[in-house]
Amino acid sequence: MAVYTEVSDEALRAFLAEYALGALVAFRGIAEGVENSNYALKTEHGDFILTLYEKRVDPAELPYFLGLMDHLARHGLACPTPVHGRDGQALRLLAGRPAAIVTFLPGVWPRRVRPEHCAPLGRALAGMHVAGEGFSTLRPNALGPGGWAPLLDGCRARGDEVQPGLVAELDAALAGILAAWPAEGTLPRGQIHADLFPDNVFFLPGEDGRPQVSGLIDFYFACTDLLAYDVAVCLNAWCFEPDYAFNVTKARALLSAYDAVRPLSVAERAALPVLARGAALRFLLTRLFDWTHTPPGALVTRKDPLEYLRKLRFFAMADSPAALGA
Repeated sequence: MAVYTEVSDEALRAFLAEYALGALVAFRGIAEGVENSNYALKTEHGDFILTLYEKRVDPAELPYFLGLMDHLARHGLACPTPVHGRDGQALRLLAGRPAAIVTFLPGVWPRRVRPEHCAPLGRALAGMHVAGEGFSTLRPNALGPGGWAPLLDGCRARGDEVQPGLVAELDAALAGILAAWPAEGTLPRGQIHADLFPDNVFFLPGEDGRPQVSGLIDFYFACTDLLAYDVAVCLNAWCFEPDYAFNVTKARALLSAYDAVRPLSVAERAALPVLARGAALRFLLTRLFDWTHTPPGALVTRKDPLEYLRKLRFFAMADSPAALGA
């Protein structure tokens, strides 16, 4: 469920009057996503997505997200482009919520990731990192290493209800990851997506019938951080099978295609095992926090944190970049 705020016909028509998009043709809620209210919008000028930003999004950060999408689109990345109103603004209020319209991207996200998805993903991720160069606004990663200990502290009271001994295992994992984390200034930084899961990447068949990326979406976790950390997030999100076995063929395809656009440095490649451990811990902790803090009947769908415990354990045993296909 991803419509938390209902929009009346009258409010929508008044909102659209601020844009040069022509008359309203169709409007419906989109049932995917968990953070914001999303609507498919069709006007005389085409198809768009209307997003109302809910309480978990800090309105002060929206200019960064929208500005980044504008910048990436201008530099050749296929991603939603904010639509600016007659006053030049992309962000305004609707139904008491900050709201924006972005362009619609065709394509379908893969419900089952196959190896042939991973090379196009790698190229697209590297293309995003290159396109992000020159975007001067910075946004610290609130869910980076500095945010993991507070998240874990927030789970201590009920974490072992999910699995006995879980909190102690995560304490040890966090200490090891932080001790091995790359020192400041040793790896390239830039604008990263930080949440490039399969449902945030659209594909269409290419001329040869193979899947090609038609666009990247959902930049609302984007931030300024280590570029190789974004690669590590994708190793977590794209390279495991349903039985949680790591598929090194997928990883090699992803990394090889990334390298063809933006070669990883020797230091970035060496850091991939600890970055992958960190990414696994990040998603484990946010899932665990939601699992232990979401009341019954809430609209947010809880995701299993133990999926990422299995991934964390795998990466903890990966003793070299070669074990990850690098």
